[in-house]
Amino acid sequence: MRKLLLAALFTPGLAFAQEDGPGPNLVIDVEGEASGTIVIDLLPEVAPQHVERITALAEAGAYDDVVFHRVIDGFMAQTGDVEFGKMGGDMGMAGRGGSELPDVPAEFSDVPFERGTVGMARAASPDSANSQFFIMFDEGSFLNGQYTVFGRVIEGMDVVDAIKRGEGQNGAVIGEPDRMVSVTVTE
Repeated sequence: MRKLLLAALFTPGLAFAQEDGPGPNLVIDVEGEASGTIVIDLLPEVAPQHVERITALAEAGAYDDVVFHRVIDGFMAQTGDVEFGKMGGDMGMAGRGGSELPDVPAEFSDVPFERGTVGMARAASPDSANSQFFIMFDEGSFLNGQYTVFGRVIEGMDVVDAIKRGEGQNGAVIGEPDRMVSVTVTE
């Protein structure tokens, strides 16, 4: 069953799945220009260490009130800077931090970066992922095998599409960015 669901989710041309995956699921309540709930089916069989990290940070409340600091139209929305990305903090530093936990080694797979795919952000080193992640607005095959895929949006893609866009080549969000008010994990 799980393999069939993955095939449906990641096969180009098939309808976008809106049903709940087998979980665990990351549930993100968003406020700002976008308002609503995003549900991400986590893929522990694809990236177990990354799913473990995301789950631990969510369960600790680390993602609550973290902004979408880098949003590039037609590409992706990035969030998850639990160090500098909290609403009300110095947004000039957002995107430069991570958690106090050690970085997670790459878990590259053959799962492609398509609309709704969720991947881990990292620095130059493939083994530098920590807490930041991004949600794809569209296909990004140039990321395949370069960044770790750990989930797929199964509900709330309309909320993702409404996230306030950034400006310039880097997509830095100016003014008041949208934020993840609450991030929880459900089975």
